Amino acid sequence: MEAADVITRLLREHGRTYADEAGITLRDKPAPLYQLLVLTVLCSIRIKAETATAAARELFAAGLRTPRAMADSEWQERVDALGRAHYVRYDESTATALGDGAELLLDRFGGDLRRLREQARGDVGELRELVQEVPRIGPVGADIFCREVQAVWPELRPFFDERSCQAADGLGLPHTPGGLAELVPPKDLARLAAALVRVSLSKSAAEELRAA
Repeated sequence: MEAADVITRLLREHGRTYADEAGITLRDKPAPLYQLLVLTVLCSIRIKAETATAAARELFAAGLRTPRAMADSEWQERVDALGRAHYVRYDESTATALGDGAELLLDRFGGDLRRLREQARGDVGELRELVQEVPRIGPVGADIFCREVQAVWPELRPFFDERSCQAADGLGLPHTPGGLAELVPPKDLARLAAALVRVSLSKSAAEELRAA
């Protein structure tokens, strides 16, 4: 297949962002940005992505959609929400991390991640470092956050981490952020990044694309 055909299939079959899967309507507003950060925390351990997104939906359904709501919630309430999504083994430590992270955001940024964005001043490296100050989020988590938030923070575009670039290379596509950015309009960059990650996590999906 030509690169354009591969891209079309990627976006059509695998191009759902993880934020969308978690029920987040991503906008440059405090609540949805915080919800993306919560999802990032949940994805920052070795656990299936579908379990992490299900856990995010349970937390949001419990009303824990803002840093203030999370900080004011009981630890057991957070544990119970994670348990309903079968987010096991890490439920107690993650409940603690979510509470501590909410307090940090309230103290440092008034609960508004747009202030973190302003502090980074368009420097992707600085933004990644700031995000990693949130408990549980490391370099991989920072990549997850940046991959998704580029949909509403255009100064991060094009953001493709090592995993997505390796997946692109395996499909015969350009394997640099700049090369991939030439294949889709800016509005589809986050979807393409998510699609490449999804394919990297599914041997069968990658094989089907390579065989087409």
